[in-house]
Amino acid sequence: MSRKGDCWDNAVVESFFGSLKSERMHWQSYQTRDDARQDIIDYIVMFYNSHRLHSYLDCQSPDDFEKNGQLANVA
Repeated sequence: MSRKGDCWDNAVVESFFGSLKSERMHWQSYQTRDDARQDIIDYIVMFYNSHRLHSYLDCQSPDDFEKNGQLANVA
C-alpha cells in the first residue's frame, strides 16, 4: 500500500462500488436493510462474479477466469 492520503489505496474498492451503484442500486428503492443486503449479495454472486466481464481478466468473468486455471498467472 502507498502512504496515507494517496488516492490509489482504495481504487479497486471504489471501482467496485461505482459498478454496484450504477449497475444495480441506482434505480432501486429498498424497503428494509435486509432487502438491500439480499439484492447486493445476489448482484455479487449471480452477476458480478459469474457474468460480468472484467478487462483486467482478459474480458472474462472471475468465475471463468478461475475455472480456466489462470489464477496463478496474475500477480
